[in-house]
Amino acid sequence: MIIYSVTISVEETIEQEWVQWMREEHIPEVLATGKFLNCRFSKLVSHKEPGAVNYSAQYTCTSKEELKDYQTNFAPALQQKSMVKYADKMLAFRSELEIIEDLLA
Repeated sequence: MIIYSVTISVEETIEQEWVQWMREEHIPEVLATGKFLNCRFSKLVSHKEPGAVNYSAQYTCTSKEELKDYQTNFAPALQQKSMVKYADKMLAFRSELEIIEDLLA
């Protein structure tokens, strides 16, 4: 299993609008590609920048191949759509994590 993690820094002035857009439009569009099993959407509470808030969207997929297919065939258009809508009011950092083991408490 692979986690595709997108960490986003958003200007406070657009936070509520952006969160609503993520919940109602962007995350559903990413999941509609059929490449991910789920998404965990979180707000970072341990790191604060003046004038900005940070969020994390972590999408789970079954393989590196599925992620590669998403990155090649779907991500460019979805990322472009984000940039057109929010231009210089957000900054995203993407990383890939391989799940070694799921542990239950």
